[in-house]
Amino acid sequence: MCRWLSFSIFISQTEVAAAAGLSLRTYQRYEYGQRQPTADVLVALANFYDVSIDYLVGRTNNPNMNR
Repeated sequence: MCRWLSFSIFISQTEVAAAAGLSLRTYQRYEYGQRQPTADVLVALANFYDVSIDYLVGRTNNPNMNR
């Protein structure tokens, strides 16, 4: 899901999971496509990365679209 964002700014999965209020394993399942995040989780992740949800889920290349 947003693994490439973590790599681009050198943030660990543990840090992202904690910021989104998730367990590490739950976050990993989202990254590996084993689970789909809820709207609340998408909002938390978009806020953490400071991007739009559309950008987070790959609907646009513009991180500021629809913000």
